[in-house]
Formats: sequence, structure tokens, C-alpha cells
Amino acid sequence: MRLFSEWPELIDAAGARLLDGLGWQAPTTGYPTGAQWIEKYLAPLAAALGDRVRFGARVTGVSRLGRDRLVDAGRGDQPFTVHVSPAQGEEYRLQARAVIDASGTWSTPNPAGADGLPAIGEAASADLLSYRIPDFRDRAGFAGKHTVVIGSGHSAVTAVLALARMARRDPSTTVTWALRRAAVGNTFGGGDADELPARGALGIKAKEHVDAGLVSLVTGFRVERVTRDGERPVLVAEDGRTLMADRVVVLTGFRPDLSFLSELRLELDPTLQAPVRIAAEVDPNVHSCGSVAATGAADLAQPEPDFYLVGAKSYGRAPTFLALTGYEQVRSVAAEMAGDREAARRVELVLPDTGVCGGAGLFDASGASLGGACCAPPVLQIGRASAPG
Repeated sequence: MRLFSEWPELIDAAGARLLDGLGWQAPTTGYPTGAQWIEKYLAPLAAALGDRVRFGARVTGVSRLGRDRLVDAGRGDQPFTVHVSPAQGEEYRLQARAVIDASGTWSTPNPAGADGLPAIGEAASADLLSYRIPDFRDRAGFAGKHTVVIGSGHSAVTAVLALARMARRDPSTTVTWALRRAAVGNTFGGGDADELPARGALGIKAKEHVDAGLVSLVTGFRVERVTRDGERPVLVAEDGRTLMADRVVVLTGFRPDLSFLSELRLELDPTLQAPVRIAAEVDPNVHSCGSVAATGAADLAQPEPDFYLVGAKSYGRAPTFLALTGYEQVRSVAAEMAGDREAARRVELVLPDTGVCGGAGLFDASGASLGGACCAPPVLQIGRASAPG
């Protein structure tokens, strides 16, 4: 998948400084794919870090040495214990002065069920559902078939665009785009007002395909049940409507995995599951303008001293995280851990506007909104942020 940000917006300054000393040449123009981002930046960076990077390792728990969640006495003086399950061999334990959780949300996609839990029968039909943007180079899996895409974010739009291009070439290929909200609202994004032009173009193209009849848009479809008709999944909505498909692509967002942090003391927003001091800034129920302030160590710190949530996980269930946001977060946290309080407090990034205002828009037919107006007057943008499309 191609990113909607250009190369200069995808490279962290500290990473570039490390690689520059090794003769690395920074890409300067164009919109890379995810694979190119890995090949030309992330993989060289990992190689430069050497054995500091451990691949194939899954953290299964984080706690304090000799202290469970209940114990106050001497808690902050004890090192963290990080339990690691390697790809091969036995589980082991590391001790650490500080822990930065940048584990993201990619491993925990949201279900198709409209109430945030798997729909009845969803688990039993999981082999017929996809929770990632499919590899559409596998045309045989989609050409001449009916695919239903569930979701309204950039991932859903990206999948819809790819399928619409197939439908244009082959009229026997059909696409249905199912939205939970009763009205289209700002599904198509900020268009020309988006300060990341490639991101704005996604929505513009999607609307063109819907208007041209290449994509059937269904609103107010909230999945309650998934059944099977042989090898074809059938989606049943709360209001009784049904959609039968050959393929179903569920792109309803992601959520943080907090299971391995159960022995730590966290202060998270009850809605977003994000650190409470940044939740109001990123809550899509409140606004979606992109006028989010860069977040630093003070915003990300938890009641557990020297433990920080950063990256996409710091946004909880909010879908608006951008790569440069994470770079700025880690810069601030690293400065705080090094004792440079002034650098930790300094803000070195202003994020680009999405061009969308008014929260998440209307959700039900009665006109109830997920949020209100949010936008402030535009400010000079001194940095650009980026994320996969």
C-alpha cells in the first residue's frame, strides 16, 4: 500500500542522523509504499541498531520486580520486569529502569460487530473475513466477485478505491461499502482542504467512484450477526437487512492491547483507552480537524513512574495518529529520561490539518452527532506528519 505522505515526512531526524554516519542516502521525493518504507529506512535503521533490536520476540507482561499491582512500598525504586516470549526457546525476563510501550494497535483490529464485540457467528466465519487491507494484486480473489467493505476510515477508503478500479475493468466485479453511520457525513474526508494532498485525494476519488456507480454505498448498516451460505458470508444488520458477499473486508479500526500491562498502574481515558492528558485532543467524537497539539513526555507519563505509552497506542482507539507524532513523542520522552527537562517540554512539531471539522458527524437518523465543531483558525504549519493510507 502506498503511503499518503512523502519521504521527508516519514523519516525521523534522530534516525537520519544515525544513518547518515553510515553512508545512507535519504530518499527525498515521492510517496513510498509500506514495503519501500521498510526497505529504504526502517530495515537499515534496525540494522544500524544491531543487537539492540530483538526480532520475533513478544512481550507477555510488564511489572515491577517483586511487586504486583497492589504493593505501594518501595514500588518506584524497583526495576521493571519485562517478560518476553521469543520465537524459539524459553520465555525470559529483562529488568529495566524505564519502559516505553510503542507496540501500536496493528495486532488488535476491531471486529465487524457494531457494538464493539464480535458479531454473533463472526468468530465461526473468520475464515471468510479479512481484517486488513487485502493484497489486491491477487485479482483472482476479487475479480468477478462481490466484496463488502465495512468501515469509514482511510483504510476502508483505500480498499474501496482498489476494488472500484477492478470493477471499472470488469463489470462482473461488484463492490458494496457498508457504513455504520446513517449519513455519509465526512466519510470522504477533507478533500482539497486536507494539508496532506494525497490523503485528501483518497476521499475525492472514492466519492467519484460512488457517484459513477462503481461502488454501492449502504448507510446505517450495523452488523449484528454473520452467517454462511455455503462458502459465502452473509452479514445481518441490527435492522434485519442482509448483505451476501464472496469476500468481506472488515476495516473498522484498531484498539490497544492492554492485556500485558495488567500489573501496572495506568491512567487511561474511559472512552479512548488513551492517556487521559491527550484524550480530549485526539477524540474523534469531539473533533477531527487535525488541530491536535504535539504530545510530549508530560502528556504520556503514567502513574507508574518511568512508564510511557507512545505511538499509535498512545491514541488508544482514535484513528488519527500520524508517524511524525510518534517521532516527536519519543524525542520528548528520551529527553525526559536523560534529565533534559527543557528539551522534553519543547514542542518541535505542528501537525497538518485534515480539512475536516465537526467531529465524526451524524451517526443515526435522528440527527444525533458524534461530536461538535472543533476548528480553530489555521496556524502556520512548520512540520508535516504522515501515516499509511
